Amino acid sequence: MPPPADILKVAIEWPGAFPKLMEIDQKKPLSAIIKEVCEGWQLPNHETYALQNADSTNFYITEKGQMAMQLHERIQSSSLDVKLDALKDLANSSRDITFAQEFINLDGISLLTQMVESGTERYQKLQKMMKPCFGEMLSFTLTAFVELMDHGIVSWDTFSVAFIKKIASFVCKSSMDSAVLQRSLAILESMVLNSQDLYQKVAQEITIGQLMPHLQGTDQDIQTYTIAVINALFLKAPEEKRQFDENIVNIHDCPLTEMAHILAQKQLRSIILTNVIRGPKPINEEMAHQLYMLQVLTFNLLEDRMMTKMDPQDQAQRDIIFELRRIAFDVECESNSGSIEKRKSMYTRDYKKLGFINHVNPAVDFTQIPPGMLALDNMLYFARQHQDSYIRIVLENSSREDKHECPFGRSSIELTKMLCEILKVGELPSENCHDFHPMFFTHDRSFEEFFCICIQLLNKTWKEMRATSEDFNKVMQVVREQITRALTAKPNSLDQFKSRLQNLSYTEILKIRQSERMNQEDFQSRPIVELREKIQPEIMELIKQQRLNRLCEGTCFRKISSRRRQDKFWYCRLSPNHKVLHYGDLEESPQGEVPHDSLQDKLPVADIKAVVTGKDCPHMKEKGALKQNKEVLELAFSILYESDEYLNFIAPDKHEYCVWTDGLNALLGKEMTSEFTRSDLDTLLNMEMKLRLLDLENIQIPEAPPPIPKEPSNYDFVYDCN
Repeated sequence: MPPPADILKVAIEWPGAFPKLMEIDQKKPLSAIIKEVCEGWQLPNHETYALQNADSTNFYITEKGQMAMQLHERIQSSSLDVKLDALKDLANSSRDITFAQEFINLDGISLLTQMVESGTERYQKLQKMMKPCFGEMLSFTLTAFVELMDHGIVSWDTFSVAFIKKIASFVCKSSMDSAVLQRSLAILESMVLNSQDLYQKVAQEITIGQLMPHLQGTDQDIQTYTIAVINALFLKAPEEKRQFDENIVNIHDCPLTEMAHILAQKQLRSIILTNVIRGPKPINEEMAHQLYMLQVLTFNLLEDRMMTKMDPQDQAQRDIIFELRRIAFDVECESNSGSIEKRKSMYTRDYKKLGFINHVNPAVDFTQIPPGMLALDNMLYFARQHQDSYIRIVLENSSREDKHECPFGRSSIELTKMLCEILKVGELPSENCHDFHPMFFTHDRSFEEFFCICIQLLNKTWKEMRATSEDFNKVMQVVREQITRALTAKPNSLDQFKSRLQNLSYTEILKIRQSERMNQEDFQSRPIVELREKIQPEIMELIKQQRLNRLCEGTCFRKISSRRRQDKFWYCRLSPNHKVLHYGDLEESPQGEVPHDSLQDKLPVADIKAVVTGKDCPHMKEKGALKQNKEVLELAFSILYESDEYLNFIAPDKHEYCVWTDGLNALLGKEMTSEFTRSDLDTLLNMEMKLRLLDLENIQIPEAPPPIPKEPSNYDFVYDCN
């Protein structure tokens, strides 16, 4: 006789004992079930145990408060060995949010901070006594602290100045255990990102001279955390603190609140270029992200000038335009020579040669924002630093026929605006981007040098296209394409960028466009459209199978919190029979696929109710969730199951986001609507169409099928086989 439907037979393991097959009555309350299980193993104090994870086939019963209480007591032991083992266990256990909540409820965070504040002197004595446990003990203490704080249970604003000073002192020491240094840098970064008050206190404790040695080392993790601290301070700095201050001379004593000055310093840039970008180790993903952050924040210093209109009445600003005229035509100010009318006529003539739209008062051209005064800054830099090229471009165009001259002034203004759009000046950095360009770290005035190269490219392309003023927008489109294609190659220096542009002439751009057009040829005739419609379901099925196969391979997802991108990972993959999702936490990013049996948790596909994306995701609705970062919102999706349970994802990139949302929709029998599906469908359809029409090459396909002829008057012409 089969057992009742509510009785479930479950195999339960306990460390150091043989497994038991127990019958679980699902009608009973959870506490009663746990009590029975504990009594079966003769475990005392069943109330200290709880159900941690459960699915349709496995139960995991774990201690709830007992471990937290034991570790809380052991880390205060007078025995160094006991204390060290306890801190090590605490660092590992703190990743679990259930344990973390219990330990924090015991005022565990305060205990750890007190140990750091008051126990450091003792640690130092141990170090002088050559005790090997010194570095490990402090490292495990700080690791546990970081893991506990990452859960977001305790506010960062609760920490004392003494604790901040102590953490800062670990960073400032010339020799410090690498693990301790890593955790200390991570803590400082979290403090800055999560509290404006702590930002002020941290910025007062750290100088650039104290951080530079960490960048000059060979440990890329230390270098990454160091740049992350600089980025965090820069990101949180008030606007007035980001402005360039030429009064600061000694970079080693420069507080990190003067961020613009630091980033402009040749010494810091040179150290990053030499020891990080051109260092012996390949740049990993997290370092690439931090360099991208630094690049974006540096370029965002240009936003103020980009959004500042020129005041036509400001004499100092007007003098810059006079300087451009003087350098181009080698003339001095004729303030006292000739009549007013004559001088106005001369100015108008020269401003027309310089290519301004408003020949009478070119200051009006710089009232458009963006690019505002940034365009004028670029023009003056080009005229002073690349004087020969500047004079050649201006004089060359002023001697052409009017219809073929390339207007330098107008071109410079539009080009500056374009470069700001390409580099996304003024936009906050993305949380998942690694798109940094090494060439921008090779020069102190990289944006201005970038402009100087591109304005010469624009003039060259203008001549190659034999353009007139009516073709201005077409030329700008070609130049944008040349620049973006050259940047895609990630040149290591501005000279390499310049060489890449030399190979992207207007003729080459036309060839590339023609090749791409041929590969994406769209057949519009009726027979072709009908053939596409006929084979489209086959292609969609192929895409569906590819998406499901990718889900079976699985993906490593990064855990992201309001603190920063963390080196915490979890993996999710679909079972080969497409019936169960396996997932679980990982210690580090895997090199290949993660086997099913190493993933602890399961979610039957049959239990999935819906898949939601973007702002509809539960983890995006939480208060202050990732500060509603636009980039993160576009990569977020959640699986809803049962009544109110959900599994939250943030994809590593747009491609993985589309693969997973498509695959999950396919599992639920819904339409795959991602942009990657549309792109794959278009590509595969075009390839299949070309293969099927290969024999019809150079044959005109009619728009409509040939008409069916009328029936003959008789069928006497039919041959009788009999």
